[in-house]
Amino acid sequence: MDTEKYGPPKYFQISRDIVARIQRGGLPPGSPVPSENEIIEKYQVSNTTARKALHELEKEGWVTRMKGKGTFVRDYTVLRTINRIFGFTKNMVEAGRKPATKLIGFHLRDSDHTQTVNGRAFTLKGPICEIERIRYADGIPMMKETRYLSVGLCPDIHRKNLEQSLYDVFEREYGIHLTEINQMVSAVVLEREQLKHFQLDKPVPAFRVEGASFCGKDLIIEMEDSIYRGDMYRFAARAFPPKTGKIH
Repeated sequence: MDTEKYGPPKYFQISRDIVARIQRGGLPPGSPVPSENEIIEKYQVSNTTARKALHELEKEGWVTRMKGKGTFVRDYTVLRTINRIFGFTKNMVEAGRKPATKLIGFHLRDSDHTQTVNGRAFTLKGPICEIERIRYADGIPMMKETRYLSVGLCPDIHRKNLEQSLYDVFEREYGIHLTEINQMVSAVVLEREQLKHFQLDKPVPAFRVEGASFCGKDLIIEMEDSIYRGDMYRFAARAFPPKTGKIH
């Protein structure tokens, strides 16, 4: 069978190849993508096909064309404000991205789970449901998270669809609303076996976020230990002076 005849158009194959490089981090935000001439030389295609490949990338929002300068990878950096209670799904929607989630690990445990956040030990009472998920934006792995969920507060949560917003599950299925999140952010490096989860070929900086979420006074509903791609995220915070008006 003639695979060329029945396969996707050549310009589309070229665009997929470039998209794969962007997703792996081979073409970071702001870097130039191959020009028409470079595409023609590398893939042995006409200038019409090369032009259509670049147009496909621009149409899908992967690149931005700057007149007289070239075509560059669009800045996919997402801003996360750490003094707001909202989840990954809403964060991505507000940023104009298409969110998706893949469940890669699942365990039910009878034991308690303890984490130290900002110098204080927090304990989630068992039984708990421990899950691991990869969170995507426009098909790009943005975060790998491990979440520890209270089965006592959320009975049978392990039977729910865990590839959606957990905050939505809490509210819709259990009538639970978060009242407070205590988090700690630290700098780490994505390397070794972690790279495969993010579809990366080389180490990149990352943020580690550890936290405990409350749905009432001293009532922990979940805890997290998440890794965010440092080249795809910016964290922002707002601060106010003390009520006395004096800053020392």
